[in-house]
Amino acid sequence: MPDAVMLFAAGFGTRMGALTANQPKPLIPVAGVPLIDHALALTDSVGPLRRVVNTHYRSNQLATHLAGRDVAISDEQPQILDTGGGLRVALPLLRADPVFTLNTDAVWSGPNPLRLLADAWDPARMKALLLCVPLGRAIGRKGGGDFGCSADGQLSRGGDLVYTGAQILCTEGLATIAKSAFSLNVVWNDMATRGELFGLTYPGRWCDVGHPEGIAMAEAMLADADV
Repeated sequence: MPDAVMLFAAGFGTRMGALTANQPKPLIPVAGVPLIDHALALTDSVGPLRRVVNTHYRSNQLATHLAGRDVAISDEQPQILDTGGGLRVALPLLRADPVFTLNTDAVWSGPNPLRLLADAWDPARMKALLLCVPLGRAIGRKGGGDFGCSADGQLSRGGDLVYTGAQILCTEGLATIAKSAFSLNVVWNDMATRGELFGLTYPGRWCDVGHPEGIAMAEAMLADADV
């Protein structure tokens, strides 16, 4: 099992509109808890893990919020590096391969996603294992699916599976990318051509909180889980 996790928290949160005018998206509260803390809570029960959070937009606020906690910060200045570039510059802090990565703009109800990934990880076959949810169960999702999945679990582009933002990823492919800022989609596409990109379906509920309407949806989902 990976012993380090990268939490992506550097984005501008432009889809959140006025909610991110004066604060970074990971500090927006859902059910009274900042999004970043929802994500960190998932890592608390899987581990111990070295935890790295990348920052850029209003990075000082995130640094203050995380002060005194067992979290390293990879501050991307002056340029934001996207998911692939951000992960690559954080590797000296992560000190692991493979690693978990986790987006901080989603909320979960059900089994711990990192534990599910760890239990299904097969390094003999996989270079990446992405946790996905069917489009019909992707609460708050705007747009279509990301992937289709074969009988043996290999992912391909197109289909009704939505990537949830949680994965296990081997990182050696990051070194081959010439650009400093790039998306992990570049790495996934290369893995897919070699039959090394795999998916796992999440059995619980998941909500995209990347837009304002997602906050109420996530709170309703969590409230229903408490009944």
